[in-house]
Amino acid sequence: MSQAKRIDWHRWFGIGLTEHFHGTPWRVELEKELALKRQLLDVVIIEQADSEATLDPAALDLPDGLENLRAHNLLTYKSHQEALDAWALDELIGHYVNYRKLLVAQQSDTSAAEGDANNNQTHLLPEAAFQLYAVATREPLKLLRQLPASALQPTDLPGVHDLKWGLRQIRLIVLDAVADTPRNALWEIFSTNVERVRQGLRHYHRRSTASQDLLYRLILNRLGLPAMTYTVEDFIRESREEFIADLTPEERRAIVNEMPFEERRAILNQLPFEERRAMLEQIPLEERLRSLDLDQLQALDPEVGTMLRKLLSKLE
Repeated sequence: MSQAKRIDWHRWFGIGLTEHFHGTPWRVELEKELALKRQLLDVVIIEQADSEATLDPAALDLPDGLENLRAHNLLTYKSHQEALDAWALDELIGHYVNYRKLLVAQQSDTSAAEGDANNNQTHLLPEAAFQLYAVATREPLKLLRQLPASALQPTDLPGVHDLKWGLRQIRLIVLDAVADTPRNALWEIFSTNVERVRQGLRHYHRRSTASQDLLYRLILNRLGLPAMTYTVEDFIRESREEFIADLTPEERRAIVNEMPFEERRAILNQLPFEERRAMLEQIPLEERLRSLDLDQLQALDPEVGTMLRKLLSKLE
């Protein structure tokens, strides 16, 4: 499998989480850079203690497995094209170590910039501030066969397990196995089961401007994804461009008909003069005359105005 294909699915999953956490005390960062040599962590969900954003109570009904969020939540994701294996979990632990040290470095830089003489006293955040997640679309059967029986502890939620990996505990979420409930709509639209994908799309609750574009692209490209940009803004722009390109002539005309008159006139005025004249020549003379406003004739030459009024009166 190509690296580009893997990253596409990961960005889609990250965009979904970004949209889902809109209106909550957490923000989502995608493909977090953790070192001078590129080491990308799929998703980080970070608590915003001082956030002034308006909270959406519905958004706090989190998908199964995320009920134990902490201040910093590091997530590795495997799409239906990948298998969660031991190396992926080892990488997640390594990302956790790097990320925890990165926070200290950022804190030290901030303290130095503010002239804090005690910046050398900064310490690692406590372990309790972090939670690790492994989200797998398919059940990682090979990995589970390699684990001792005591390593995997099921929770009360289907498809959600706590996995002991060395001295760390990782929350394992299997998207194909989670409960069939509207709160899991985000998980379901990334499932391998087509019926669950459809159900997830029906139950998906839009919380931001990214959601409509996310759903549109998931529906159109469920079996194969084109290249995608890193940012939500570029994601939205690209999706809308594709949406417009796919419209039929009838759908385009319907959109134009819904535009206010001033907006349509502005578009027409932007066309080159030759194009506007060619368009007018295709309209029958009678129709063009009927569209004239009698009040506008006051500004015309008196003789021309008189002639046009006579023509208009004959068409009435």
